[in-house]
Amino acid sequence: MATLPNDRSSAVAQQRQSILPPGADLMVLVALLAGFAALYVPSYMMLAERIWPTDEQGHGPIILAVSIWLLYGKRHELAALQRRPSMALGLPLLLVGLVMYVLGRSQFIMVFEVFSQILVLAAMVLMFLGKRALRTVWFPLFFLLFMVPLPGSLVASITGPLKSAVSAVAAGLLYQLGYPVGRAGVVMTVGPYQLLVADACAGLNSMFTLEALGLLYMNLMRYTNVVRNVLLAILIIPISFAANIVRVMILVLVTYHLGDEAGQGFIHGFAGMVLFIVGLMLMLATDSVLRLMFREKAAKP
Repeated sequence: MATLPNDRSSAVAQQRQSILPPGADLMVLVALLAGFAALYVPSYMMLAERIWPTDEQGHGPIILAVSIWLLYGKRHELAALQRRPSMALGLPLLLVGLVMYVLGRSQFIMVFEVFSQILVLAAMVLMFLGKRALRTVWFPLFFLLFMVPLPGSLVASITGPLKSAVSAVAAGLLYQLGYPVGRAGVVMTVGPYQLLVADACAGLNSMFTLEALGLLYMNLMRYTNVVRNVLLAILIIPISFAANIVRVMILVLVTYHLGDEAGQGFIHGFAGMVLFIVGLMLMLATDSVLRLMFREKAAKP
């Protein structure tokens, strides 16, 4: 006896495969995207020219791409919600976002200009769909915070102590291993070579990137224990610090054994890859320990 296919299941599968949800107003969607692009494409171009090429903010394009991917993945879930627009919350939030954008754009304050996009997107969700829709897309909007460039004064105040701490720990460990390593501030001496621990080696960039990856990992795994998630997010900070110490030690060892040209060449860039590999391995190991402690399983995606 032949079994007829379930019409409802077929409809759901077709809906998930479609680019736009059924019933979506294409004209309104195009108008909103065009208006948003008119505001922020110039901002993205400025970021691409001045901010993203730097070591400290090189993760910006990845954050933007992941946020767009996460928002795109929520399209059918948003379409299934009952529309309850909240103008009382959306309009004031939109006004604040536009004022912050104008102020940041006119006064060259990139923090205001980039941060305003989060407020504008949240306001549009509230005005067209409502508060429940905003709760649905809160993580993609929150994730955009990691592409907001930090103020230079804040970066300088954090980078200095981080460089000193990284160089001190790395020099101490190498000295205990028997290498002729000395340190004066952020300048490390190994044999006949001197190495300056630069801002990129301070760990601030890796700290932000690994923190973003950790939050994305928790979101994709759908962990629900708040205490566990907060604890893992906090532990990513020392994890990134430890990974950066490994990076500096690798550069010092390569310079000592192979010379200054090797330490400043391809190996220097490869050490950055090693940093993230070590950081991700430590993060996954920490997650496994926390999973045993809290006895929590990841929800099925």
